[in-house]
Amino acid sequence: MRVLVLGSTGYLGRHVVEHLRASFPGTPVLGAGRSSGADVRVDLAADRPDEVGEALAAVTPDVVVNCAGATAGDAVTLAETNARGPAVLCAALRRASPAARLVHLGSAAEYGPGVPGSRVRESAATRPLSPYGATKLAGTVAVTASGLDAVVLRIGNPVGPGAPPGGLPGRVTAMLRRAAPGPGAVLRLGDLSAFRDFVDVRDVARAVALAATAGGPLPPVLNIGGGDAVPVRELVHGLARAAGFQGRIEEDAGDAALSARSKDVSWQCSSIEAAGQALGWRPRYPLEESVAELWAAADPAPAAGGGRTP
Repeated sequence: MRVLVLGSTGYLGRHVVEHLRASFPGTPVLGAGRSSGADVRVDLAADRPDEVGEALAAVTPDVVVNCAGATAGDAVTLAETNARGPAVLCAALRRASPAARLVHLGSAAEYGPGVPGSRVRESAATRPLSPYGATKLAGTVAVTASGLDAVVLRIGNPVGPGAPPGGLPGRVTAMLRRAAPGPGAVLRLGDLSAFRDFVDVRDVARAVALAATAGGPLPPVLNIGGGDAVPVRELVHGLARAAGFQGRIEEDAGDAALSARSKDVSWQCSSIEAAGQALGWRPRYPLEESVAELWAAADPAPAAGGGRTP
């Protein structure tokens, strides 16, 4: 088996590559992307399908994992990366490696707002409210309509070691590292009342490996989440405890983007039963462990008084 991972240097991609190499010693796991260090140089947002096809044909992958994607930027950037990218990849695969399995990482944002108290299934209507969710949905449609041996893993809110500052867990971690010591410190954030389905990034990587190696055809879409809706406030306070933060956390309108999103999408929770049936997958890491290891990976040096150096 030869595996090609697109977006291998990103947050999810790094964990996927690490897990695949640890789980299948001796199996070639190649990275693809725009960076000069990539094994295969491709840019799904800009290259033509025939160019990507030539690059794929040169390495003859049995499995292609697409972790490439943009979570921020203007609508053009999001569309080029999240919508055009998967469409180009599918066209290239049909030409170069039509028998390869494609595992594409989608997003729970494709569903849009959930109904409080419920878990959304893969058959639910998709009503994304943001350009990010809409472009991720367009990428999912390109994959599921491609005719390839493909599966889309709709990922909840990933958390765990290495979370980037562009997302809430990584951003709060960075704020805690900069926070002043002592009980007088204040962490100001927007509304933290929204509920989200958090899933450890290492559980995501394990789901990818299972999807890559599962026998027979898979359902077109599988939810990969924690299976529970957790208040964002709980994540933030868990990180503060892991950091030994002694100050207070204030919620105000200072974080306009988070406040607006919390208002529009106050509840997200995915049913993960289908992933259990198709892949034998369930999440292993509780949120408390995920946030503790996120903090430890971000700043392993202990601080005086049992906390960590901000």
